Amino acid sequence: MPPKPKFTKDEVVAAALALVRKGGIHAVTARDIAAELGVSTRPIFTYFDTMDEVKQALTDMAEGIYADYVRAGLREEIPFLGVGKQFIAFSREEPELYRLLFLSPSKQGASAVFEHTKQIVRSSVTKTYRIDESSADFYYYHLWIAVFGLAALNVADDSRISDEDISKMLTNYSVSFCKAIKEIPGFVAGDYDKDAVFHNLISK
Repeated sequence: MPPKPKFTKDEVVAAALALVRKGGIHAVTARDIAAELGVSTRPIFTYFDTMDEVKQALTDMAEGIYADYVRAGLREEIPFLGVGKQFIAFSREEPELYRLLFLSPSKQGASAVFEHTKQIVRSSVTKTYRIDESSADFYYYHLWIAVFGLAALNVADDSRISDEDISKMLTNYSVSFCKAIKEIPGFVAGDYDKDAVFHNLISK
């Protein structure tokens, strides 16, 4: 009868997670996981047939950590802005997990998260800003690009924008798009008279 494994499956994945946090997904090898646990590679393949399976379990664990950030955002007074701020916080506090989930080929990916989060926050946007679902999706799309850009700056380490400034930026973007959606007929569809709108703005 083979000896009972010294470590559980979750502990193997947690060791892989620690490696990702220190050196990115390319740092995750069977040998390095074994070194992290202080054992041979044999216990790893007691639970997993291949390293691809290990990395899938690792991705699932990273998604769970990200989901905690989303839930924290949804508990804020304005859920959509809360989720946006938490997305940026995730990029700052877990840069390698952010790269794993959003900047590398995986089943998650930025587009999948975009669609998933849109479904979660749509009702919050329609209720908070008193707009229809089409306008809410338009609003969300443009704010998401701003949020994703701010998060990417955190990960690239080109900029360390304060939480206060991030909140101000997102509020300013929100006010601008909400005002345009409500006051410019055809803005969401893109069939408004752009020249006339700009002329009116710069003439004030």
